[in-house]
Amino acid sequence: MPIATPEVYSEMLDRAKAGKFAYPAINVTSSQTLHAALRGLAEAESDGIIQISTGGAEFLGGQYNKDMVTGAVALAEFAHIVAEKYPVTVALHTDHCPKDKLDAYVRPLLKVSQERVAAGRDPLFQSHMWDGSAENLDDNLAIAKELLAEAVKAKIILEMEITPTGGEEDGVSHEINDNLYTTVDDAFRTVEAVGLGEQGRYLLAASFGNVHGVYKPGNVVLRPAILKELQDAVAQKYGKANAFDFVFHGGSGSTLEEINEALENGVVKMNIDTDLQYAFTRPVADHMFRNYDGVLKVDGEVGNKKTYDPRVWGKAAEAGMAARVVVAAENLRSAGNKRK
Repeated sequence: MPIATPEVYSEMLDRAKAGKFAYPAINVTSSQTLHAALRGLAEAESDGIIQISTGGAEFLGGQYNKDMVTGAVALAEFAHIVAEKYPVTVALHTDHCPKDKLDAYVRPLLKVSQERVAAGRDPLFQSHMWDGSAENLDDNLAIAKELLAEAVKAKIILEMEITPTGGEEDGVSHEINDNLYTTVDDAFRTVEAVGLGEQGRYLLAASFGNVHGVYKPGNVVLRPAILKELQDAVAQKYGKANAFDFVFHGGSGSTLEEINEALENGVVKMNIDTDLQYAFTRPVADHMFRNYDGVLKVDGEVGNKKTYDPRVWGKAAEAGMAARVVVAAENLRSAGNKRK
């Protein structure tokens, strides 16, 4: 069962939470990065989550018309076929989608899966993300409530970001300041709006100082203890322990200690993008520098097809990204924890 059914996906999340590990959520932008992600998960013996952002979907849709839905659907269908060759289970997810792109991305994809479910099939994707972090919380949660109802019809889990993550990703940016910390009141308002599972299951991207992009350890103040504060406050008020399934955004540069604390406090999914982009590109740069006179037709020469063939440097790129996925799975404790 390479692509998780809705039931299997829920079981995966439950198992991660109980076992205090998280799934690497790997952004892909091509069939090649998809294979790299699947290969890395297989080598780590880890299940995982494959995700496509709005920018990734636009790129996948081709530069002629840049249609996000076409790009996302095409790669998802491709994944349903090629994942059969890998001995792990993965869920398909769409990453950050702000308000101005909902009608061109998440809502049409929800309809695709609703039609599949109505026809007796599984949804195309297993979860979608609504990024309302640029909106005020009332508007954010009102849209989340509407999307959650639509997701339930498609047997899909909704991920929502209720407060800002710093930095920039796919055009959504936030300053790095004290607003990057979700409060207990934010958590209470979230529960009041979308419940604790009775209205539909959701993943919650709460903020504890996270920043998208590239930074060195120590440059950003992460406070994973905030997640425990939110869990404890909700448990005391609503009587449900460890109610939230948390998502760790902006994890590049995080220390292993910070990751471990987040896992202990309910993180079941951690997004991995920036580090994997570099891991994919670095071997390509190495190949080009070492073989510049073969990949280029220098001084009127003909170059060397064996060095500029995309399959040559593409294989190195896949291997580099896959190796970094293994490291991510080990850091998140999902390595060796694939479904039996």
